[in-house]
Amino acid sequence: MSAIEKKILEQIIDLHETPQGAYNLRKNGEGVERHSSANIEIRPKKDKPGIDIFVKPGTKGESVHIPVIITETGIKDLVYNTFDIGEGADVLVVAGCGIHNPGQKTSQHDGVHNFIVRKGARMRYVEKHYGQGEGTGKRILNPQTIIEIEEGGTAELELVQIRGVDSTKRTTTAKVHKNAHLVVTERMLTHGEQLAESEMIIELVGENAAAQVISRSVAQDQSKQVFYPRMVGLAKCRGHVQCDAIIMNNAVVRAIPEIAAHHEDANLVHEAAIGRIAGEQIIKLMTLGLSEKEAEETILAGFLS
Repeated sequence: MSAIEKKILEQIIDLHETPQGAYNLRKNGEGVERHSSANIEIRPKKDKPGIDIFVKPGTKGESVHIPVIITETGIKDLVYNTFDIGEGADVLVVAGCGIHNPGQKTSQHDGVHNFIVRKGARMRYVEKHYGQGEGTGKRILNPQTIIEIEEGGTAELELVQIRGVDSTKRTTTAKVHKNAHLVVTERMLTHGEQLAESEMIIELVGENAAAQVISRSVAQDQSKQVFYPRMVGLAKCRGHVQCDAIIMNNAVVRAIPEIAAHHEDANLVHEAAIGRIAGEQIIKLMTLGLSEKEAEETILAGFLS
C-alpha cells in the first residue's frame, strides 16, 4: 500500500493498514480486497456494483470496515451496499471515502448504503469523507443513506466531512419503529469555493420512537452550505433537530430545519443557530499564549468534535 493510500485510510477510518476482522476495500472503482469473519459475512452483489453485509443475530462487539479510496483522476464510481444487522446484534460499521486527485479531471464517488437494523439490535455507523491532491480536478462525494430500525433497535450515525471535498450532496432517509431510537450527528467543514448540501427525512412511525439530529458545521472562505433536516412524527414519539454553524469570511450557510406532526402525541422540537466566532473566545485563548490563528483553529476543532 502506498504512502498516499495509507494517509487516506488514516483520515477516513483511523487506520493506515488493512483492518482486522471483516472488511471490504474498494479502490478506483473496483473491489480489491475482502474478508468475512465468523459472524459477519460480506458478499459481492451479482446485479450491480457493491456488497451485501450480513451480521448474524446476537453478534456482539465486532466491527466491519468498508473504506473506499480513489487515487486517480477521472474516476466516477457508483456503488450500492446493503447491510442486514441481525436481531440482538451490537456492532460497529466504519465506512468512508477518500479521494486523492492528481490531475485535471473530476474524480467522484457516489455511495448508496441501505441498512436494516433488526429487532433489538444496535449499530454505530461512522462515515468520514476526505479529499486531497495537487491536481485541479474536482473531488466529489455524494452519499445516500437509507435506514430502517425495527422495534427496540438503536442506530447511531456519525457523518463527517473533514476537508478537501469540492462538492457533496448528502441524502439521509430513515424510518424508526416502535421503541426504536436513532441519533444522527453530522459534522462538516467547507472552505475555498466548496459546496455542501445535506437533506434528511426522518420518519417516526412507531409508538415511542425517538430520534435526534445534531448538525455542526464550519463554512470558510467563499464556500456554501445548505442543511434541510426534516422530522415527521406519525405516532406517539419524540424528536429533536439541532443545527449549529460557524460562518467565516464570505461563506454562505442556509439551515432549514422542519418538523411535522401527524399525531397528537408527537413531541417534536427544532432549533438552528448561525454565527461567527466570538471575539472574546479568541482573546481568552490568546492570553494563554496562542496566536490568533491557533486560537481560531482550537475553537473550530472543539466545535466540530
